[in-house]
Amino acid sequence: MVLIIIGLLFIVGAVFINKEKEEFTKLKKGLRFFGLAVVVLGVLTSCIKQIDAGQIGVQSLFGKVSDNILTSGLNTVNPLVDIKKVDIKTQNYTMSGVHDEGDKEGDDAIRVLTADGLEVVIDLTVLYRVLSNEAPRIMRETGLDYRDKIVRPLTRTKIRDNAVYYTAIDLYSTKRDQFQTRIFKSIEDDFKKRGLVLEQLLVRNITLPTNVKTSIEEKIKAEQEAQKMEFVLQKEKQEAERKRVEAQGIADYQRIISAGLSDKQLQYENIQVMKGLVTSPNSKVIVMGKGSTPVILDTKDGKN
Repeated sequence: MVLIIIGLLFIVGAVFINKEKEEFTKLKKGLRFFGLAVVVLGVLTSCIKQIDAGQIGVQSLFGKVSDNILTSGLNTVNPLVDIKKVDIKTQNYTMSGVHDEGDKEGDDAIRVLTADGLEVVIDLTVLYRVLSNEAPRIMRETGLDYRDKIVRPLTRTKIRDNAVYYTAIDLYSTKRDQFQTRIFKSIEDDFKKRGLVLEQLLVRNITLPTNVKTSIEEKIKAEQEAQKMEFVLQKEKQEAERKRVEAQGIADYQRIISAGLSDKQLQYENIQVMKGLVTSPNSKVIVMGKGSTPVILDTKDGKN
């Protein structure tokens, strides 16, 4: 558009040049030709628009936004149309208490009141993107600064609205995931109504008052110690049960053996032992008196 205007200025300027003087005739023709060339170049460049990957183009003619969007690549358009590029890739908006970590400098964390009346500081990151077919509506109703008009205020408000259903201890320990899921669902619907898709909501950090944090940490430590002691007691009970079963098995074994060893069985076993001694080439068995216990004389090397 700028080139077209410059070319037209050259052409208009050539018209007002005094053509009666011969020295201005060539200048007039040159300006007219140059102006025409600039206009043609301006028309060509204005008719062809390049849209980068991950972006779309929203067309506006004399303030009226068209619903026809331009996709990535080269597009032919009306040279009078104004093209606004809109990013449709995943974007993030971070609100943090750390000075240079968030989108805004300084402490931009969200301060909320919990169900027990305590102030909790939350660091949060929002992942979202623009719906391609909703970009013209966003342009008409909100403009390109939808981050500050929609993403930031809506997220901060919904977090404060939902934090009142939880105590500070719940947010810090057991119900953090539940809280994150709850605010995700409440923000998701409002984003969709405004042409945005909420992809993920990340609660990065929850900071409690110092005294409350200390109390919670002590409580968690006590619970861990109690669980550890319960585990030790359970282990000792299992070991005691194992020993009882083992002792019972030994007692049963001895009872069974005692019941099965009769006098005849013992006499038979004694005979088998003596038989083995008699047949041994290195010993001689001598039974003395009426006793049943043999006396063994080793006859090896001719010794008695």
